[in-house]
Amino acid sequence: MVGITFSIYIGIAWTSRVKDTKGFYVAGGSVPPLANGMATAADWMSAASFISMAGLISFMGYTGCIYLMGWTGGYVLLALLLAPYLRKFGKYTVPDFVGDRYYSNTARAVALICAIFVSFTYVAGQMRGVGIVFSRFLEVDVNTGVIIGMAIVFLYAGLGGMKGITWTQVAQYSILIVAYLIPAIAISFKITGHFIPQLGFGSTIAHGTNAGVYLLDVLDKLNTDLGFAAFTSAFGQGNKSMIDVFCITLALMVGTAGLPHVIVRFYTVPSVKAARLSAGFALMFIAILYTTAPSVASFARYNMIDTLNHKEYKTAPTWLKNWENTGLVAWVDKNDDGIIHYSAGKPFAGKPKFTKITGDNGERLVSNNLTSNANELYVDRDIIVLANPEIANLPAWVIALVAAGGLAAALSTASGLLLVISSSISHDLYFRMINPQATEKQRLFLGRVMIGVAVCIAGYFGIHPPGFVAQVVAFAFGLAASSFFPIIILGIFNKKTTKEGAITGMVCGIIFTMIYIIQIKFFGVKPWFFGISAEGIGTIGMLINFALTLIVSKFTPEPPQKVQDMVESIRYPRGAGEATH
Repeated sequence: MVGITFSIYIGIAWTSRVKDTKGFYVAGGSVPPLANGMATAADWMSAASFISMAGLISFMGYTGCIYLMGWTGGYVLLALLLAPYLRKFGKYTVPDFVGDRYYSNTARAVALICAIFVSFTYVAGQMRGVGIVFSRFLEVDVNTGVIIGMAIVFLYAGLGGMKGITWTQVAQYSILIVAYLIPAIAISFKITGHFIPQLGFGSTIAHGTNAGVYLLDVLDKLNTDLGFAAFTSAFGQGNKSMIDVFCITLALMVGTAGLPHVIVRFYTVPSVKAARLSAGFALMFIAILYTTAPSVASFARYNMIDTLNHKEYKTAPTWLKNWENTGLVAWVDKNDDGIIHYSAGKPFAGKPKFTKITGDNGERLVSNNLTSNANELYVDRDIIVLANPEIANLPAWVIALVAAGGLAAALSTASGLLLVISSSISHDLYFRMINPQATEKQRLFLGRVMIGVAVCIAGYFGIHPPGFVAQVVAFAFGLAASSFFPIIILGIFNKKTTKEGAITGMVCGIIFTMIYIIQIKFFGVKPWFFGISAEGIGTIGMLINFALTLIVSKFTPEPPQKVQDMVESIRYPRGAGEATH
């Protein structure tokens, strides 16, 4: 099934390969709104949405919905506040907009660096997602899976540019949404008797010892009995604080609205009206998956605890042993009774050490860094959606379909991000700043070379990620929130914003956010700013950016009248706004 889907992607890329930069960067500006809505949904619903979001909700409960609320709300902001205006402006990239709006190559260069940094952080999460899927279904390790994914992304992103990527993403959306819904519907019916997962989520369990009891009540009891916070509790003991939840949600919202690979999607349609329509279609397509995710998370949590906890390892379900081979699930028998004990607390101090040696009771992991608590089970959050059909004993073809869907989600976003990196260097840096006389052929060649370089760097970060897929992606959203969102909003709605203000705001916003994330994630510093986590600090970076941009703009000369007139015209988005070179 995975092979069939790959053949479709590569076939589409080959038939839609391009020979000019307009086709390479913005698909010739001729994509219909419905197709662009599907492509945008696939571009935006990355491995974090498909693979990791339900996993986070499954383990975090109520608090995990910060990802669901933040990403969905952000898309509404993007559709209403940015998409039509940027389409009217009619350039290829975000650095293009920043450079022309703020009449400065320095501003363009700062935006270029921010775009590359955000895109690399984001694409690392996608490559990690690709590696996880391949590791299980090709029976290779995660690193080999990442390398295979790198080769495939390079092939179809390099061939077709934005045109090839767009039509590939239409196919990828169709595959990923079917792959997400079929197991969700089947598991909902098995557990609750409802075919609609959203109804099953709030219903009673149909069979077994918990028959007649509401699913969420059962999950609350299971969690508290095992020492976790109640599944539906908010802001209490064991959960994130209200200010942290608020900041993460807002950072994800404004980060979404500042993501360069999503913004560029609105340059691929023929008119401003089409940009608005495609934004509406995309939101509808996104909502199908996002309203299903909490249901998938709850069903997976219930099934996982029900099939593993207090069960003998020798008679444990086959899914556990299948995933043990990838190193993403592990059990270590701390009390030598041969029974799996799952409870709150980390089973290992630091990362577990996986070896091929088996213990007395068959466990496949040996670690000298055990913690003192009773928990014996290690489960990587990123496997929940992929393992869900196996946990529920669904047929093998459903498991294969989910694998194809996970790859579609990761590859669709990775290709869009790689194109942003490529176009930032070949168009914004080389053509706009170094060699304005470059020919179409030279620019296309450089664009394809840069996709190759970007794939290699992204692969490295996929092999050495700084966190779970959704966490890595959350960092990218924080960086986008602290750098792009204020500058684009002020660039559209405040004609008095100056280049000096924009440069100061972007630099200070992203540097503050980056330093805070690095301190916490790489140097073990505890969150020191009101307890706000690394995933939420982008909100503070955004406020710093807004404040400094407005203050510096107040004390520097106004933008030229020509720029102010351009801003006025952008705010009334009538007409198509032809994309320019």
